[in-house]
Amino acid sequence: MTIPHNQSNHLSINDIHGIKTGHYTDFDSITGCTAVICEAGAVGGVDVRGGAPGSRETDLLDPMASVPFIHGVVLSGGSAFGLQTVDGAMQYFKNRGIGHKAGNSRIPIVAGSILFDLSIGLDETPTSESGYQACIAANNKQIQEGTIGAGTGATVAKLMGMDRAIKGGIGTFGMTLGDGSMVAAIVATNAIGGVFDYKTGKLIAGPLDQSRTGMLNPMECILDTNWAPPNQVENNTTIGVVATDVALTKSQSQKLSAAAHDGLALSVRPSHTSHDGDTFFCLSTGSSNVSADMDRLIAATSVCVAEAILRSVKLASGIGNVNSVSDLSRIN
Repeated sequence: MTIPHNQSNHLSINDIHGIKTGHYTDFDSITGCTAVICEAGAVGGVDVRGGAPGSRETDLLDPMASVPFIHGVVLSGGSAFGLQTVDGAMQYFKNRGIGHKAGNSRIPIVAGSILFDLSIGLDETPTSESGYQACIAANNKQIQEGTIGAGTGATVAKLMGMDRAIKGGIGTFGMTLGDGSMVAAIVATNAIGGVFDYKTGKLIAGPLDQSRTGMLNPMECILDTNWAPPNQVENNTTIGVVATDVALTKSQSQKLSAAAHDGLALSVRPSHTSHDGDTFFCLSTGSSNVSADMDRLIAATSVCVAEAILRSVKLASGIGNVNSVSDLSRIN
């Protein structure tokens, strides 16, 4: 299997038929949100691994719950305040008559998850209107990546404190499996841990050293016998959506959500800490006629998430006095 790296043959979550993605970005407050919508509905799943999560409608995605499909997922900054962006997405669908028929109404089902980005910008958070605007902006074209949408205020490598962090962001990556099926992911990377290239083991983004020009290995930092946590450790959280055009059951969608965390652990180290609320959703559109080969889908999911995380950090731009990896490369 050859994994493409250049932009010309880069597949994204929007290459899954039926999926559209849109961003809302507030560069002044350094926050935003990203809506991943499926107006025709998709079978959903979720897996929450982090110790400090913030999410909405995850119970409905349990395989034992009766709701058969959902209409979208909103990824947002703003910590718990950012969950109100889901209200805006619901209004978007309601205005278009999209949702489950119930009485005299149609009720859209939109899940959501948030990350903590309140240490980098102003004390302003995404609102319901932000979620609505992200849905309005949603299309199936090429997705902007880096410091945009839910990745606007994202940061990584905070084991030594926020003043030694590196800019995170949002990234997407997809692949075809050769049998007519496709898997893709979009990830907003906002982690205490550092980011590594899982293929080579190379450190991509680690805590800044004391000179603020080089980076430290976060695993070596936290395992050092003299290591002590910073006085204030902010909540973080890496959140994302995996999508496939293969028709899955809710249980199978939940399994792919779990596999997404394998990709997170490949690229982010350490991951799933008590200060991360790492959460991944899965959307299965069922638009292909390919039968589910779960082992291949699981393997592809982990790769797509790992690659999306790498893109989210490599394509990020420095903002709010936090340097990106590209900023550091120019300094050095």
